[in-house]
Amino acid sequence: MEKQRYIGVDIGGTTVKLAILTTEGKMVYKWEIPTVTDEAGSGIISDVAATLEETLKALDIDKSTIKGIGVGAPGFIDQNTGYVYEAINIGWKNFSMGEALYDATGLPVWADNDANIAALGEKWLGAGNGCESMLAVTLGTGVGGGIIVNEKVINGANGTGGEIGHITVKPDSPYYCNCGRYGCLETEASATAISRKADEAKADSNDTCLHYIENPSAKDVFEGYAQNDDVCRKIVHDVSDQLGLALANLAVSINPEKIIIGGGVSKAGELLLSPLKASFERYALPRVNEVCEFSIAELGNDAGVIGGAYLVKSKTEK
Repeated sequence: MEKQRYIGVDIGGTTVKLAILTTEGKMVYKWEIPTVTDEAGSGIISDVAATLEETLKALDIDKSTIKGIGVGAPGFIDQNTGYVYEAINIGWKNFSMGEALYDATGLPVWADNDANIAALGEKWLGAGNGCESMLAVTLGTGVGGGIIVNEKVINGANGTGGEIGHITVKPDSPYYCNCGRYGCLETEASATAISRKADEAKADSNDTCLHYIENPSAKDVFEGYAQNDDVCRKIVHDVSDQLGLALANLAVSINPEKIIIGGGVSKAGELLLSPLKASFERYALPRVNEVCEFSIAELGNDAGVIGGAYLVKSKTEK
């Protein structure tokens, strides 16, 4: 009997990442294709099905050995049905993604939000290995979140569980979020927000390394922070304060063993974790704080496909 395998699919706004894994989590093969969002992303599922068919054939893998597909996409998704209420970056709205992918491939499909899938990946083979309750935060263009409690992803009544980027942290903020509201955590703690804060700060001060950078990035801010640039330090502490407060409030609700920080901003490493942990400790309930560990995500861009594979594993192995 041939070895059984899982397929993980991570659909992003620019690329679709795919991988074939063994039931033990060994990566057999991984690849990616462009995400074609023309005509409201109507061809994405057929593109995924076609590349899966071609790759399985090229690798001489019998389709009958595939236990299923675990797929993640950005947006509000019903975990039970794979129904996408809305995925703005792709163009999907009220779309039965799970059903469409099953029809196109003939394989069982399980789906979830991309941040939840990444959290599952970190739980299985990454920084959250062994954790029963954890919070994964992705700091990139936006702020994503995946919450796992008692080894189960919190998805909620209509697929919006874990959308921590849309916690309101500044009700009177002038900064608009793509969710249609103002003052979300995403507008204060994402890479985009850090870049905006840097642009605003350099306009008010000539005495900063940012002054000589045309479009300062989050990376530039953390480099300045490491060099004790006062303006950069102020930005980092402001971002850490907003994020630390939001995470402390979440932690009271879910009592996590670990908070894992991923995404592009996480490349700052301890320059981010140190002020963030200090802020968290300032706001968190002491009993919650004493069991909660912070760490940087370990799986990088593979977290989504690994988490997709784990979703299949969790649904097929009882």
